[in-house]
Amino acid sequence: MTEEIKAIKVRPLPKSETRKHIIVVRVQHNFGVLTRITSLFAGRGYNIESLTVGKTHEPNVARITIVVEGNERVVEQIIKQLRKLIETLRVRDITDVPHIERELVLIKVHAGEDKARDEIMRLVSIFRAKVVDVSVDTYTIEVTGDSEKIEAFIKLLRPFGIKDIARTGVLALTRESAKESLQEHRLE
Repeated sequence: MTEEIKAIKVRPLPKSETRKHIIVVRVQHNFGVLTRITSLFAGRGYNIESLTVGKTHEPNVARITIVVEGNERVVEQIIKQLRKLIETLRVRDITDVPHIERELVLIKVHAGEDKARDEIMRLVSIFRAKVVDVSVDTYTIEVTGDSEKIEAFIKLLRPFGIKDIARTGVLALTRESAKESLQEHRLE
């Protein structure tokens, strides 16, 4: 029995799952803050999958949405390091919080033949996208949605020949229902 207990104690803990995390950072909108944040990631060997920055409704405050791949330990370290920056006002990992996630993508696709054009327009309709530019042999399409929708749309357009893609990166906001639920839980 003692040997079994020793064996259990020595057995390494399973590694936590590596997955995509969405980290939202509110910062003072000062010169160089973005450089300090990206340097923090680079200096520790973390790869940023997506990064979006924009002003908020508050004067001199910016919202940064960072998508990073990692396990819970890595993400905790990232959040701790972000909180140490002077300009940081708030940091949250909203991965497991109900949220709305969107990305905007512009895709320039080859559309030379009438049959190809018809099929592309059918896909545009199905994905609620829109054609924003047309030339003799290309369509430029705008599509918004979550990452799964975007990836599915790109996959279906690949056989036509994608000429170029521009992506904004992920934007995310927590749902109000999540905030209300959290407040109710705190009151209990």
